[in-house]
Amino acid sequence: MLPVNLENIGSYQMKAKYDAEVDVLTITWHDTPVEESEAISPGVILDYDQAGNVIGIEILNASRKIENFSPNVQVAIAFFSLLRYKSYGF
Repeated sequence: MLPVNLENIGSYQMKAKYDAEVDVLTITWHDTPVEESEAISPGVILDYDQAGNVIGIEILNASRKIENFSPNVQVAIAFFSLLRYKSYGF
């Protein structure tokens, strides 16, 4: 496991995609290739770059994991913007 480094998270353009067919929400804030991924809880996966920075998150079964889930991507971005400053209590 690479160390979690969230210090630069706010300086990137956040992108979100919801795939309704498989109920997966993917949020990224950097276009760097994924070096490693880590499941931090069932169905919640963090993606890391080569330097160990968190560059994305995938939430499987998103509509069941996120309270008041909306497939509206703008809502998802706002939701994750709040979560990124909290501990990973998914």
